[in-house]
Amino acid sequence: MNDPPPVLLLIDLQNDFLSAPRLFPAAGQVTARAARLLEGFRGAAWPVVHVWTTWRRGSDGRMAHWRCADDQRCLEGTAGHATPVPLRPRGGEPVVHKTGFSAFQGTDIARHLPQPGSAPLVLAGVHLQGCIRTSVLDAYQLGYEVWVAEDAVAGDDPLHGEISRRYLAARAAAFAPVESLLGRWSEGEPDRIAGGPILPAAHLGDRRLAGAPGGALPHLSPRRFSLPLWWVPQAGAREVGVAVETARRRVREWGRRPVRERCELVEALLRILEREAEPLARRLAVEIGKPLAYGRAEIDFAVELVRAAIGNAQRLPSPLGGRATSRRLPRGIVALVTPWNNPAAVPLGKLIPAVLLGNAVVWKPAPPGSAVALELLDWLAEVGFPPGLVSVVCGSRSTAERLMDAPGVDAVTLTGSEAAGLTAVIAAAGRGVPLQAELGGNNGAIVWGDADLDRAAGAVAEGAFGMAGQRCTATRRVIVERGSLEAFMEQLVSAAGRLGWGDPLRAGVSVGPLVSRQALERVAGTVDRARAQGCSVIPVQGGDGRKAALSRRGFYFPPTIVLADNPRFEIVQEETFGPVLVVQSASGWEEAIGLLNGVRQGLVASLFSSSPERRDSFLERAQAGVLKLGEATAGVAAHLPFGGWKRSGLGPPEHGESDVETYTRLQALYFGGMSEADPPR
Repeated sequence: MNDPPPVLLLIDLQNDFLSAPRLFPAAGQVTARAARLLEGFRGAAWPVVHVWTTWRRGSDGRMAHWRCADDQRCLEGTAGHATPVPLRPRGGEPVVHKTGFSAFQGTDIARHLPQPGSAPLVLAGVHLQGCIRTSVLDAYQLGYEVWVAEDAVAGDDPLHGEISRRYLAARAAAFAPVESLLGRWSEGEPDRIAGGPILPAAHLGDRRLAGAPGGALPHLSPRRFSLPLWWVPQAGAREVGVAVETARRRVREWGRRPVRERCELVEALLRILEREAEPLARRLAVEIGKPLAYGRAEIDFAVELVRAAIGNAQRLPSPLGGRATSRRLPRGIVALVTPWNNPAAVPLGKLIPAVLLGNAVVWKPAPPGSAVALELLDWLAEVGFPPGLVSVVCGSRSTAERLMDAPGVDAVTLTGSEAAGLTAVIAAAGRGVPLQAELGGNNGAIVWGDADLDRAAGAVAEGAFGMAGQRCTATRRVIVERGSLEAFMEQLVSAAGRLGWGDPLRAGVSVGPLVSRQALERVAGTVDRARAQGCSVIPVQGGDGRKAALSRRGFYFPPTIVLADNPRFEIVQEETFGPVLVVQSASGWEEAIGLLNGVRQGLVASLFSSSPERRDSFLERAQAGVLKLGEATAGVAAHLPFGGWKRSGLGPPEHGESDVETYTRLQALYFGGMSEADPPR
């Protein structure tokens, strides 16, 4: 490579900033990704500059708002001023000290950097809404090409941070994951993954768009990572625009069709879904690593959701007579963004109610679920849905943003991560369109000493480890009465050890692989950090070399129990989305309820107890959108609303009676001077 190498700026990755209680993503996650970036730069012998906020007592250079608040952070020589061990500077790596927001104001950073325009700068650190933002703008104004490691930045104001990311990405910097950045400037040809077709960037029912060349991402089989299944292209502004415009042309005629005709088409789709249930379940095992039993259960749940949607559409009330009444009308064009872990049930549970209620849909599936999405769209075409009424656009986060930002979109519905929810909030609020979002949950179960501990342990183990914990309703935490902890742990370890772990195509397997290498590294890193904090970590499977054998083939992580009584630890506060169960103990009921509610998410909570008083207290005080008695958090019914409290949900819940709120809008009608018996139709 003849061009000057990139320069890495690590900004404010200091213990005082990383310990902020509202930091998002969590300190351990951003530290791990920044350390990986730093390791890559050091391995390539590329320049690294550390930028720290520093003040000294003898010459207090703190900003005015710090002095007013007597903020003592980042005092030179204190532990809070230093960085975590993996990010500490090495010999030859300069440290630049600043007192303000920007790395470029009042510092000597210029002498450590190449001339503007000669080499790109890569930024990582905190806070995205403050010091990262101002540093990016100053670097851009000086003439530098600026990149930001999107998975190695954090902030203590997540919404403001997301606004900053969108603002900067549109003007002053490009955002990309750490691994993508490390590969961008590597010497020689980057490693290529051979094999596998390139999926279309957009599927409109009767035609497919290839999209711009380049930028496609490979999807590897989770059970056999040597097998590339396909490449996912990035649908750009052109493909998204064509999909939205096509939907706009179809939606008016579709809205005029009687509900009976719409239901007939959906019933035909239902017959295909039932006919293809077993091949689809096997496809889910290969493409996302879902064990066959869970794949079959997903198809059954999808069928139930579709049937429930048909029933709800047929029961939609007609406008009442009289001189003043109201009616419900379709929203128009619905942007649908769905996750990979339930690539059939989640989208069908949203898509079918939307179209039955008179809308058109443009659907952006998560990359691992893209092939299933394209097949479902083929089935819609087969049963006679108008081409373009439902379309699929493939891609990553940038495609989802383009879709949610598209001027022709009238509503957004999303199931995904908390970070995806922040993106959706900004997109929907910026254009004044409604948003429905289910954002996962750090779900907790309380097991009290008067419960059947053996039964509770079996339910919790399956709820935590089934499908490798890759479902939003999985049991992430269990709070146990302290006096029963030892007995429950014995039962829990035994129950978890009986679950089948391995190839998702094998009969009897409940715990398959994680979906990707990135997911595997994220889960393993979270557990490693918990161990480093002093938590007891118990792998309940994987002995005798089995873990190593499976890891050589796919993205396997053994079911793991972590004892972590400190409620502030990352392993407690963050949703791992893997086969990891956190066990906490409580000496009394008040402490148990406090631990249950002590996370920012609130999707599902459950209680195992024979006490009527405790059950009543749980039902009154548990802060979650779904409450269960005597069963694990995992799994919900198709006919009931499904939505979380706190950070787990935005807008109306999914499914059931809530669908009419998401996919229609109310309109009041007044017929002045007309006969009540003959209002306009």
